[in-house]
Amino acid sequence: MLADELDFVIGVDPHRDRNAIAFVRCPTGQVIFEASAAASSAGYRAVMRLAQQHAPGRRAFAIEGSGSYGKGLARFLSEQGEQVVEVGRLKRGGRSGGKTDALDAVRAARSTLAEQKQAQPRSSGKREALRALTVAREGALSAKRAGLCQLHGLLVTCPEPLRGELRSLTRARLLTRLGSLRPARRKVPELQGTLLAMRAVARRVQQLTLEERDLKREIETLVEQLAPALLAEPGVGPVSAAQLLISWSHPGRFPNEAAFARLAGTAPIPASSGQTNRYRLDRGGDRQLNRALHTIIMIRRHAHAPTQAYIARRTAEGKTSREAVRCLKRYLARHLYRLLQGAPITT
Repeated sequence: MLADELDFVIGVDPHRDRNAIAFVRCPTGQVIFEASAAASSAGYRAVMRLAQQHAPGRRAFAIEGSGSYGKGLARFLSEQGEQVVEVGRLKRGGRSGGKTDALDAVRAARSTLAEQKQAQPRSSGKREALRALTVAREGALSAKRAGLCQLHGLLVTCPEPLRGELRSLTRARLLTRLGSLRPARRKVPELQGTLLAMRAVARRVQQLTLEERDLKREIETLVEQLAPALLAEPGVGPVSAAQLLISWSHPGRFPNEAAFARLAGTAPIPASSGQTNRYRLDRGGDRQLNRALHTIIMIRRHAHAPTQAYIARRTAEGKTSREAVRCLKRYLARHLYRLLQGAPITT
């Protein structure tokens, strides 16, 4: 247990401008000092000085949200050789308890006292680059989808005969045609405005398409460097592999494959009643990771003979297609977790 190996745990509740800090003695959980520091380089150095002053000896920092507002502090502490422990989303006090940043920092510290020793989170490197590229690509895809919806709306309501000329074109030809328009000044204001609007939206969609493809190529390059074994798996593409790496993060983040399955939302949830014994899909966990597993399963259902045979066998036993997919997701989470744990990873 962490409490047996440490003298102090320093809980941190990070925010945009300031970080609340609580120093807790091990193993009693007694709060010996509380403070706050700016979320900046100077503030991080102040936290380090306070730790040296009030928590000499064996210590660890328990940071809630070490991948968000707490990332800067976690990165700084890791560079200083300090032990950093990730803290999941904490349960608040409810009606009988209070809610302040200082209390949250204390809860972050005390929540780790009974935890087993965890690996230090990786705060930089290729995985962080992969996360940034994935976020940018998702933004480009969302903007592209919004542009296509706008273009569809303009096309439906545009005046004839323009609507008749454009409605039969494929998406690629439509974007090429509209993106290369050079509309001259027309006497009909509605037609003139519609042509200009559709050209602007089409060019935006084309630019976002190029941006998304460039980002995807960079993602694939990083995935090949980090875990090439993932790309060799049936149905695992660069985008799904990137999400798996981001959610898995680093060796030791999860104590076992069951914890990884719980995060992925693939752990079986009992849903039995009377003489019916069944399990249902989990609606919790990391939904981006769950989506990646679902995408892999859907691809395998169409092009992977063992997956097709498994679903056929399970449905013949009386399970529904959704229940068979849930079982497959759980198996896939176990298999990919073991692959990630055993694969040579370069950070």
